[in-house]
Amino acid sequence: MNSEVFITCAVTGAGDTTRRSPHVPVTPVQIAESAIEAARAGAAVVHLHVRDPATGHGSRDVSLYRRVVELIRAADIDVIINLTAGMGGDIVLGGPEAPLPLDAAETDMVGATERLTHVAQLAPEICTLDCGTMNFAAGGDYVMANTPDMLRAMAKQIRALGVRPELEVFDTGQLVMVKDLIDEGLIDEPALIQLCMGIRYGAPDDPSTLLALVSQLPAGCVFSAFSIGRMQLPYVAMAVLAGGNVRVGLEDSLYASRGELATNGALVTRATTILTAMNVRVIGVDEVRDRLGLPRRG
Repeated sequence: MNSEVFITCAVTGAGDTTRRSPHVPVTPVQIAESAIEAARAGAAVVHLHVRDPATGHGSRDVSLYRRVVELIRAADIDVIINLTAGMGGDIVLGGPEAPLPLDAAETDMVGATERLTHVAQLAPEICTLDCGTMNFAAGGDYVMANTPDMLRAMAKQIRALGVRPELEVFDTGQLVMVKDLIDEGLIDEPALIQLCMGIRYGAPDDPSTLLALVSQLPAGCVFSAFSIGRMQLPYVAMAVLAGGNVRVGLEDSLYASRGELATNGALVTRATTILTAMNVRVIGVDEVRDRLGLPRRG
């Protein structure tokens, strides 16, 4: 069990959730304000995607990231910024009988440098690195593509930028890739790992699967675990009992309870309540920076 825990809030994601809840932030101002709300509620880290303000769809537009980051950094509360680098790895095949050519309208596949443009320009403290290719729940012909060479190239660039990668693991085999990256000197210690549970076609969110993943983690790493949907809040306790840290947020679930739509601040507050009831101390931003080897602000 982990008795000193930090909370990450995944603020908006890139999925088709905006039509299901008015609380999912879309514009840069909304995303920044929701991240700041989460920080005030106790989140030490905010994990950020951006969305096209006109459509609500996920975006890689650097100007949108810049506006969000500027607003958060100008706020009167400190929080660690964690930008996604998962966009630009989306392949949609043409169908079972004619997989090629790809669906050009839906496929968004770019090189390692372009996927990290916003990271290079904005210098967040953390960015994500999805550690494998998988059939994702978004659709029957969609593949989240992250090849070993793509991951090595991205890890090398992230390290050169002085940014800490959060290694996102969706299934057991992806931990093999994590260990390869560490063994090849592409990841600085301590490795920061996020166990992503309950995503369809990835690792299910039952306790035995979580513990199997935890048992295979590299020595000395810092890890968090979360689940999507109705298991998000139970995983606040599950992750801590397994020795990890916590992630909540509207990227992963829209509800605080059955029929009750949540905000990011409300989810962080609920997580803090659960942790406090378990006699777990929620640690602040400076302690997290010290734990991850990040420089303190100012």
